[in-house]
Amino acid sequence: MTHILHRQIHHTLPVATSGRGMVITDSAGREYIDACGGAAVSCLGHGHPDVLAAMHAQIDRLAYAHTSFFTTEAAEQLADTLVRSAPAGTSHAYFVSGGSEAVEAALKMARQYFVEIGQPQRQHFIARRQSYHGNTLGALAVGGNEWRRRQFAPLLIPVTHVSACYEYRGRAEGETAEQYGQRLVAELAAAIDTLGGENVIAFVAETVGGATAGALTPVPGYLQGVRELCTRHGILLILDEVMCGMGRCGTLHACEAEGVVPDLLVIAKGLGGGYQPIGAVLAQGRIVDAFARGSGLFQHGHTYLGHPVACAAALAVQQVIARDGLLEQVQRLGHGLRERLVATFGEHPQVGDIRGRGLFQAIELVRDRATKEPLAPALKLHAKIKAAAMAQGLMVYPMGGTIDGVRGDHILLAPPFIATESDLDCIVERLARAVRAAL
Repeated sequence: MTHILHRQIHHTLPVATSGRGMVITDSAGREYIDACGGAAVSCLGHGHPDVLAAMHAQIDRLAYAHTSFFTTEAAEQLADTLVRSAPAGTSHAYFVSGGSEAVEAALKMARQYFVEIGQPQRQHFIARRQSYHGNTLGALAVGGNEWRRRQFAPLLIPVTHVSACYEYRGRAEGETAEQYGQRLVAELAAAIDTLGGENVIAFVAETVGGATAGALTPVPGYLQGVRELCTRHGILLILDEVMCGMGRCGTLHACEAEGVVPDLLVIAKGLGGGYQPIGAVLAQGRIVDAFARGSGLFQHGHTYLGHPVACAAALAVQQVIARDGLLEQVQRLGHGLRERLVATFGEHPQVGDIRGRGLFQAIELVRDRATKEPLAPALKLHAKIKAAAMAQGLMVYPMGGTIDGVRGDHILLAPPFIATESDLDCIVERLARAVRAAL
């Protein structure tokens, strides 16, 4: 009998007792290869000695200081590090305890910016269907995960949702990838015109789609078209890189590969690698300047923002990534993972698409490859594959409702940046066995 209110009340979970590198061990001594980083969190794996040492050192000095009274060296050094490597024009970092909090902060930051500069009539957000931005009410409102939104819909602010950049299912026959992207930009333009460009606060999007639809990469030119459209109307571009950022896709920030600079960039998961809860909003200088010239404050805050131990852990994680050349390693291993997935599942009758970037890859499962018909939702194939993978000693990140919140199944892989070629072999071999068993 547990007194924890677990996510799924009727499931009995194994007890994790230790973690080292790629492997988590449970209380029965069973080992599991962490091929998804939990939820694309554990970028350096488990028990990295440099991160543990930094955390111990910080705890010995100072475990906590409230940010209304003090700043700390750990927070200042982390902010300096992040701003130096951030998109051009970034001047400040705002630290919170995770991705949902970071998205919530970005939404409020965007609204306050327009109040500060004398445009209080801006009150609308536009986001995308089949997106995920977090579970707090503001983040859930801009998100497009229908399963998570449905029962809380009466509590959510109204948000206009446009199509996701979902090439496998969205691109029409005879349409190039670039033409598809421009069609999506035109759809966004129409939504802006309906609301009135002068009334829109921001467009919110994951640079590379995460959990809801599984590693959806933008087609060439799409995000550049979005950026130009937002600039034309004075609308802020908020890019959510909670899952896909901080090296996961092979560049520190996923938007680097798109040649796009957002106004607010939201990061978490890989920022601290799971060693402590932490997230951040990276803000362009003109937004912070507007606050400085106006009210002189950002009207928002949480008890644990800028937590010294979390900042020390995150700083150590980022230093290890830079020192050990792990961004280049993610690119190399990402190509290797894709090659293995294609070799194993490329002709599989129930795998319709293999997609992603870097160490952020997914397979979408279908009933019929030719028609792209999904499997019946009642089968819950994604859950069966997760259970079969756990039985194989493999952790993967499954999701149902890939297409519209009801239909579709995919499996997401996000192994740590420290993986080896043999780890990738083992991951794909065990995943293949799990898919076979589940089917």
